Amino acid sequence: MHSQLLQLVVEELRTKLTGRYLGKIFQLSPVTFAFDFGLRGEFLFVSVDPASPRMYLIQRRARDLEKQSVFLSPFGHKLRENLSGLPVISIEKVPADRIVRFSFEAKTLVAQLTGRTADLFLLGENDQIETPLRTRIEGIYNPPPIREIRGENDLPQTTGSPSAFANEYFSSLDASRAFAARANTVRAQLQKSIRQKQKLKENLEKDLAGHGDPNEHKRIGDLLLANVSTATRSGNKVALTDYYAEDAPEITIGVDENRSLQDEAAERFRQYGKAKRAREEIAARMVEVDRELAQLNRRLDEILKIIEEQDETALAPFIQPKPAPTKKRAKEIKIPGVRRYLSTDGYEVLVGRTSRDNDHLTFKVAQPNDLWLHAGDYPGSHVVIRNPTRKEIPHRAIVEAAQLAARFSQASEDSKVVIHYTPRKFLSKPKGAAPGLVRLSRFKSITVEPKEALARL
Repeated sequence: MHSQLLQLVVEELRTKLTGRYLGKIFQLSPVTFAFDFGLRGEFLFVSVDPASPRMYLIQRRARDLEKQSVFLSPFGHKLRENLSGLPVISIEKVPADRIVRFSFEAKTLVAQLTGRTADLFLLGENDQIETPLRTRIEGIYNPPPIREIRGENDLPQTTGSPSAFANEYFSSLDASRAFAARANTVRAQLQKSIRQKQKLKENLEKDLAGHGDPNEHKRIGDLLLANVSTATRSGNKVALTDYYAEDAPEITIGVDENRSLQDEAAERFRQYGKAKRAREEIAARMVEVDRELAQLNRRLDEILKIIEEQDETALAPFIQPKPAPTKKRAKEIKIPGVRRYLSTDGYEVLVGRTSRDNDHLTFKVAQPNDLWLHAGDYPGSHVVIRNPTRKEIPHRAIVEAAQLAARFSQASEDSKVVIHYTPRKFLSKPKGAAPGLVRLSRFKSITVEPKEALARL
């Protein structure tokens, strides 16, 4: 985003948002948010997409943003927990850089609109990073090195609202990029089809050559029959008189030494019939392929012209509609007798309520590679960290789930609780055991403070 335009937007935001309270947070994509500050019909739009980072006010209806929204990420949950209901104290743009700081009470939201390093950060006291959106940076916040961007002196004269100007500019830019993406997809598909047809034509030509000349097969067959009584054989060679050539010269051809001349002649006549049929079929197929190639090349010429002229209307007929999605059985969201949480790293954490709920969670819901946790030596809830990717679960997620296991155990009033954890595949149910009782073939332990600090789903 142009630094000068960003400065104008910040001045507009400072006027409109200072003193206002942050309300609902809409997450529109993994790197895009809309924030409600109580402005009627206006929302703060922030995107840290490295290809086009931006920030300005947009005019939308809340219900439209609701429809466009995706589930809040762990970062979004952190913002909601720490900033919702707090007033904006100040909004400042870092001089000579594309970084904007929104100061709240004891917290700061940093919008780093710096191209490849674009990101959002929630900072605590002394600029300590509490949660980044895109990166894994920890410690004290330090902005990336300032990088000069081409075109900084090309900002046209803006009149009226800087946000309205920015919204119109980026909407036009997005439309242009979307057109280019669609057109390039069509062009790539056509070029792929052309290459496939060209390859098919080459294969047909090779196939045709492999069958040989049918007339030659027939000529040799006739000569073999005409020379049955006079031919001279030597191994896999036979000398024949060519009655079809001028002066009837003697020729030598290769034959199967285990065949009689009559059988060899029959084989040549079979090859003649096969080659003749292949030539007719392949010739017809070649005509069809040439026709299809010509059609594809004409369509490619049209697409290249459409791209040059940026003609959205002309492109529309080339866009193939997406096939209707097949109806899939909806995944179970609500599991009876289970509390659901989301860890900071985005892992779903399930907590059983009663002994029977624990049994159902552990032996019916949990998968072999899910992580199972339980308070050591105390009755309590079974806790499961879902692990659909089968990758190693981050230590932070294990600690957060262990805190829940401690919180929902009979040791919840202790300052520290030992929690056992293991993949679900290392659990078994003793025969005739009471509900909730399990056997662990192997496990690890961790000591944590009982806490329910995660966001409920």
